[in-house]
Amino acid sequence: MYREKFAKNLRELLGTKSVRKAALEMGIPPQTLHRYLRCEREIGLEYLVKIADYFDEDLDVLTGRKEF
Repeated sequence: MYREKFAKNLRELLGTKSVRKAALEMGIPPQTLHRYLRCEREIGLEYLVKIADYFDEDLDVLTGRKEF
């Protein structure tokens, strides 16, 4: 459940930004970010925090525990 919510929220936050560019700016391998978006990989805490910091977003919102 959280994996799907996270992917949906991440897609919304990315908007029209290139996944590759965003991943490189975050310090995450682009293929890893693609896998998160396709719900193919469970996210670890380190990358979850990097993504939250990049978007200046709360972890609970990013993971779908709270609404935007």
